Amino acid sequence: MAYTTIDKPTDYFNTKTYTGTATSSGDTQAVTGVGFQPDWVWIKNRDGAYQHVLYDVIRGVNKELRSSQTNAEIDSGTNGYLSAFNSDGFTTTRGTNTGNHVNANGSGFVSWNWKAGGTASSNTNGSITSSVSANQDAGFSIVTYDGTGSAGATVGHGLGVAPSMILAKKMDGAASNWAVYHKSLGATKYLILNSTTASVTSNTRWNNVEPTSSVFTVGSSGDVNNNGETVVAYCFAEKQGYSKFGSYTGNGNADGTFVYTGFKPAFIIHKRTDATGNWNMHDSTRSLINTADERLYSNLSNAEDSGGDYGDDILSNGFKIRTTEASWNASGGSYIYMAFAENPFVTSTGIPTTAR
Repeated sequence: MAYTTIDKPTDYFNTKTYTGTATSSGDTQAVTGVGFQPDWVWIKNRDGAYQHVLYDVIRGVNKELRSSQTNAEIDSGTNGYLSAFNSDGFTTTRGTNTGNHVNANGSGFVSWNWKAGGTASSNTNGSITSSVSANQDAGFSIVTYDGTGSAGATVGHGLGVAPSMILAKKMDGAASNWAVYHKSLGATKYLILNSTTASVTSNTRWNNVEPTSSVFTVGSSGDVNNNGETVVAYCFAEKQGYSKFGSYTGNGNADGTFVYTGFKPAFIIHKRTDATGNWNMHDSTRSLINTADERLYSNLSNAEDSGGDYGDDILSNGFKIRTTEASWNASGGSYIYMAFAENPFVTSTGIPTTAR
């Protein structure tokens, strides 16, 4: 019996690590081996306390957003930038000052890469016309739109099914927080990607309206709907055997909660929602053996840290928490997560896979 329609997850999502080579202003570095032309690239310097930098095909090259800050979009010529999306990866260029964000000589970097739909198309499904690059097979779209300031405005997302998670950020104007929708919390609550804050109950982000197969709804907050200012939204729909967006309850034990995903995860982010806590980021590329304890945090610029038994045990069909630390596994604590597959537990032909 078929389980997944995506037997090779690396056709749509891949983690790529690399070492920077740039020494002088304007030096370029081609990062290859991604396996496809990425439409959304998230890069972090692993060795230094430098910002997470995010680029996508709609906003274009040299247009940086930072997951750990409230900054508007930046033309990142000072500390290096992504300068091209290529057929098997991307090119970075050293800035006038350093390459610390993308390609500093000798520094280790990680990039998380997603395939959307390439060049954007106009979408008129919502009351606001949006530009959408959508990959319905993989359940991922990049959406930009101009806010109206009117609560209840709707935005087309192009996925064909309701999103399970949305990360939205205003690109221009005054500083603003990242607003996060997650299906496990529902549209009456939101999280902030650049903050440790617990989930907040409010109708100003998603207007208390769940996303549909064609649109999501925004409230009156300037973070997602300031009149005349542009917002980007990264939208994810769950695909069996490839991606999972869910929740778990901590048990406060080092032999922690097991979370079933139906695949061996390649990448996991989880966040405590009933109290403060970091957005913990783990992947099977930086952590070649279990427990995966090479840690980065979307809300912090910190260099990568490891050890201390704070991590995820990545298994063939999910992950298991291996710490009592409250950001991962407080007794009775509530957590949400997003995960993408390294390989499915059962293929599209119904054959179980064997994890490495």
